[in-house]
Amino acid sequence: MRYEDIWRIQDEITAAVNSVGFSLWDLHYDRGSFSFHLELDEHLSDETLSSFCSQMPLTADYDGEGSHGSLFTLYV
Repeated sequence: MRYEDIWRIQDEITAAVNSVGFSLWDLHYDRGSFSFHLELDEHLSDETLSSFCSQMPLTADYDGEGSHGSLFTLYV
């Protein structure tokens, strides 16, 4: 994937996260798995997780809780 594509998708993910009222702690692309790893700056409740994933521009899986917030993987 080209750098420009990664940058554009990161912008789309950031906009989607912000539009549902949350903020990112970390967002990076993993070339080996062709996916983005996202950590929010807060921990989401079980009721919010499914809704959050459905609002993302890519298929998202919940990966548990990190030191700063909920963790997700988004697949290209």
